[in-house]
Amino acid sequence: MADAFSLSSDQLAVRDLAKSFADERFAPNAIQWDQEKHFPVDALREAAALGMGAVYVREESGGAGMSRLDAALIFEALATGCPSTAAYLSIHNMVAWMIDRFGSEELIRRFMPKLATMEHLSSYCLTEPAAGSDAAALKTRARAEGNSSYVLDGVKQFISGAGDANIYLVMARTGGEGAGGVSAFIIEKGTPGLSFGANERKMGWNTQPTRQVIMEGARVPAENLVGEEGQGFKIAMAGLDGGRLNIGACAIGGGEAALAKALSYMRERKAFGRPIIDFQALQFRLADIETSLEAARSLLWRAAAALDAKAPDATRLCAMAKRVATDAGFAAANDSLQLLGGYGYLSDYGLEKIVRDLRVHQILEGTNEIMRVIIARELIGRAQDG
Repeated sequence: MADAFSLSSDQLAVRDLAKSFADERFAPNAIQWDQEKHFPVDALREAAALGMGAVYVREESGGAGMSRLDAALIFEALATGCPSTAAYLSIHNMVAWMIDRFGSEELIRRFMPKLATMEHLSSYCLTEPAAGSDAAALKTRARAEGNSSYVLDGVKQFISGAGDANIYLVMARTGGEGAGGVSAFIIEKGTPGLSFGANERKMGWNTQPTRQVIMEGARVPAENLVGEEGQGFKIAMAGLDGGRLNIGACAIGGGEAALAKALSYMRERKAFGRPIIDFQALQFRLADIETSLEAARSLLWRAAAALDAKAPDATRLCAMAKRVATDAGFAAANDSLQLLGGYGYLSDYGLEKIVRDLRVHQILEGTNEIMRVIIARELIGRAQDG
């Protein structure tokens, strides 16, 4: 990972801490966790003990109080050990930030201490079986009963951590159609009427469970409303700006890990009497992979700085960074696998796992096609205004 943009000594230390943790706890176990479909909660809590459970949550709320750029450094480093596990940690961080940013002081007091330590795990519940990219079309409903509670009915799809998580941040419709009718709620595990589907069988991301979250008359106290009625879609989109950076960082980290595996293999593998790393055609492949990862990292860091500065173009830059970083990370892993030939296809080498894990990064937190829609809309809007 490059030290461009003059990272501070504190940022370098944070990145190195995350990389050392990934090397010690994630990397040696990643293949086994994937094959056994094991959710490594103990390792996640160890990461949280180092401040990684609430990276950009305010210190007064129990978080580490770091920046989005700091978070990008951390998640890239963690993903070199296991992209799937790092990605769940990034989702948990997104939920914690949304509660800290938009929740009442009472919600922060109730939930943040255990979220920061990851004694309690969290899940983000926006997508539905018939509402993915068009998130404003969600059908889950929350019906107010007096001033004391809401009753939720609906199904959420593709929810990371579902069933194991203790806290569910759910977007539900309290008003009319469209984005303005959506509100955000915290539902706790054990709430009557809350249940979960079967653990999905997936191509990758096997170190974290993925289930439906099913609400059938699930009653939550009125104080579990995050923000105000009708603010849910705004809250969801604000969370996704940072979530897209996190997922992009995880993709770059996975790509870097894949490239490192290819380099190690190519130094040892011989063909026609010499190590294959000496062949210029293969060196060019390595150069292209490294260049694409560095370019993606530069854009990701710029977007993170814009989000930290609350710049007006932050959403556009986050969409650009997510699209470029997840495409570059997956391509790096796929090309690195090719450089190992048949060995890259074997699970023991760990490359095929990275390829499987990173493929979904081009889909989640808004598909890369939707990232293009966001970018194009702002581009066209600027042209019309000009």
